[in-house]
Amino acid sequence: MRVLLALIVGAVIGAAVIWYFAGNQGKTAVQSTGEKIENASKSARDTIQDKLRQLNLDPKDVKEELARTGQVVRRKAKEAGQALADATADARITGAIKAKFVAQPELSALSISVNTTGGVVTLSGTVGSPEDVSKAMMLAMETEGVTQVISTLQVKAKG
Repeated sequence: MRVLLALIVGAVIGAAVIWYFAGNQGKTAVQSTGEKIENASKSARDTIQDKLRQLNLDPKDVKEELARTGQVVRRKAKEAGQALADATADARITGAIKAKFVAQPELSALSISVNTTGGVVTLSGTVGSPEDVSKAMMLAMETEGVTQVISTLQVKAKG
């Protein structure tokens, strides 16, 4: 969008320069300035087309994607890579916590659900006592990469 705006501003400035030189300097200056403007506009056009190719925003591709999925989504590679790395880290944290729960006979790994998003762990499900809630939270907090633990664990009534 900035390139397009720069192209328009450049064309306006170029037209003003051409008008000035046509009145004051003669045809050679006008031709030289016209060539410079033409070269600048070609360069801007090439830059825009290159950006469209890099972002896969060719009108044909956009039309096909809209027809196929009803939406067009583009994400910068760096952001997509970071999202993938975050999801991998979250899965690793969840797995490590579940493994710790399996090693604890008083905590049922099947009764406790572990969800991790951005290093924030949410524990839900049921445990046998308030002490088990504390133990589950402690094990989760001691896991590398965890920044916060939220517990919605319920103590099941013994009966």
